[in-house]
Amino acid sequence: MDTLPPMFKRILILAGAAVIGFAACLGTVRLASSWSLFPSRELNRSADYVRDVMKTVNENYVDPGAAGYDTLARLSMHGMVDSLDPHSEYLESKDNRELEEDLDGEYGGIGIEVEMHKGAFCVVEPIPGSPGYRAGIRVGDQIVSIDGKPVEHGVPMDKVVDKLRGKPHTHVRIGLVRPSDGSRMDLNLVREVIKVVSVRGARVIDGATGYIQIVEFSDHTGEQFDEALNQLLKKGIDSLIIDLRNNPGGLLDSAVDVAEPFFKKGELIVYTQGRRPSDKENYLSDTDGDPLNIPVAVLINGDTASAAEIVAGALKDAGRAVIVGERSYGKGSVQTIFKLKNGEGLRLTTAHYFTPSGVKINAAGISPHVEVVMTPEEDRMLERQASRPDITDPADFRERYEFTPIEDRQLDAAVDVLRAARLFSR
Repeated sequence: MDTLPPMFKRILILAGAAVIGFAACLGTVRLASSWSLFPSRELNRSADYVRDVMKTVNENYVDPGAAGYDTLARLSMHGMVDSLDPHSEYLESKDNRELEEDLDGEYGGIGIEVEMHKGAFCVVEPIPGSPGYRAGIRVGDQIVSIDGKPVEHGVPMDKVVDKLRGKPHTHVRIGLVRPSDGSRMDLNLVREVIKVVSVRGARVIDGATGYIQIVEFSDHTGEQFDEALNQLLKKGIDSLIIDLRNNPGGLLDSAVDVAEPFFKKGELIVYTQGRRPSDKENYLSDTDGDPLNIPVAVLINGDTASAAEIVAGALKDAGRAVIVGERSYGKGSVQTIFKLKNGEGLRLTTAHYFTPSGVKINAAGISPHVEVVMTPEEDRMLERQASRPDITDPADFRERYEFTPIEDRQLDAAVDVLRAARLFSR
């Protein structure tokens, strides 16, 4: 006999359905977890395993001072990220700060370039307008003390550079000796923000051929290149050599900025592709007016990499330049910087570069139209020669660097290519 009111029966039916639904849902969750359908389960299991290993090492390693949890965590992160590929890395705070300075193209310092010569640290060039330049520091001056402490012969270069650099508006005392007359100077300088000069050696060679060397691609490279190019065009150049040898790369956007003057507005310069189809990103020229229409040669070698390969690959792919030298390094991957706690970071490979026609640069590199192979020793000599165009006397150069300047066969080949191009264009 049905003694329950209809309303109460409906409530019981709904409650029973809810219980059954919850049980089914719970069962589905358990089944999904057992099949690792929830990524968090796999992550938690792996994290627990790493935690167990760290705990074992911390409690049993013979030297407890070397097995603190902070130390082990950093070692674990280095191993995890640094082993993915040659370009991904876990960056501790100091390394992350230095990388940011390199990419920004700025640092706090006094604006002098130094090199080691026979164990002494010598000034290569005071950057015009910098504190060092205004204080009268000259090429060849030797740094003998920093903040009252002697600079010993043979100490690592990076230690000396670290002491010279620092936050803007801070002071540094430098003792210098001028070998030409033996005089000594003690200077108290205030550090400023120094812009890295990544575009160098702009000059006219072979009558009317412009030459520009780009040593890296940082935040200011595009504007520095435009300035150098415009100065050469005002001098009436009818062809151009862009020297990208030994250029390790840098910022993708700066590479696009350098290539833009040779492309029409809206033309594809390079594109990147990540792990998902939706990760594709096109980089188009945004230049105004007509592209520069003069013969161009680009110099590359085995140490031309990353952003430098983007410029060479784009100009080659679009038929805007003749590539001279040797096959480039083949570092065609995009590294994204992820910020972590305490000023640390991750530099992680997230995509690959492709030329406009779809040629993948990574591991393949850019092949030259005109191959001119140099030995590693010749590459080393030419890099040094390019860094010191101010030393024009071969005897002086040999006294300082212990070799006589050699012929730059790759540059000579580029000049010959452009001569031929000018003849055919008449």
